[in-house]
Amino acid sequence: MYQYIQLDFSAGVGRLTLNRPDKRNALKREFIAEIHAGIHQLQSNPDLRVLVLAGNGSVFCAGMDLSEMQQRAESSSGKAEWQKDSEVYCELLTALFELQVPTIAVAAGPVLAGGLGLVLACDILLASENVFFLLPEPLRGITAAMVTPLLIHRVGPGPAAFMLLSGERINASAARQFNLCHEVVVAADFDARVETLIASVLTGSKSALAMTKQHMRKCLPTDLVSQIKASVKISAEARETPDAREGLAAFLEKRKPYWQTER
Repeated sequence: MYQYIQLDFSAGVGRLTLNRPDKRNALKREFIAEIHAGIHQLQSNPDLRVLVLAGNGSVFCAGMDLSEMQQRAESSSGKAEWQKDSEVYCELLTALFELQVPTIAVAAGPVLAGGLGLVLACDILLASENVFFLLPEPLRGITAAMVTPLLIHRVGPGPAAFMLLSGERINASAARQFNLCHEVVVAADFDARVETLIASVLTGSKSALAMTKQHMRKCLPTDLVSQIKASVKISAEARETPDAREGLAAFLEKRKPYWQTER
């Protein structure tokens, strides 16, 4: 049924696994749509108690498919297509964030760019000790606009500024210090710890957990969903700039980008 994801449901646990390992689980539009459809399918099951988001392959998710973005840049309808791409990604993040059951992201490999938005939209993030996190968007001439509200919500403005602006990798240990992930687990124990956590969540009342999630959202100082939706315009506009076109071309051509100020 699905080309880019795997779905499994058993004993109240829905598992959605990103399954484009040959492309490091890079998010093209059809892939994003499948993840959203998979969430909807699991959510429609009245027996769903917890959703687990994982990724096949050595990389959890490399972010957006830059080859597809380059095709948009070369298209006469690029502006409209970029707007649509941003809207589809926004719809996925909000669907994941607003899910009524607890959500657990399990990162056994690196998490980059738009992939970080996926794990931040989940309630709990477990990371293997060998994982790193990276927001390379400015290195490509674009922005991590829709990831930004979720990141600030999770780690606060200080650590978020470092991640958004530095272009440096954040290893699992630093991510734990930033409160980006909730727990860092030795690789050999990772799968067992995931199952232990799932079992612990399942001991809670389904209705109580749903009410807790709803109450947590109401207690937020800002409307996070509105902030994500407002970021769609910024995300799309950033992809239209000359630096965005140069950054994407440079990445695909495996060379250093030359920004406007350097020309």
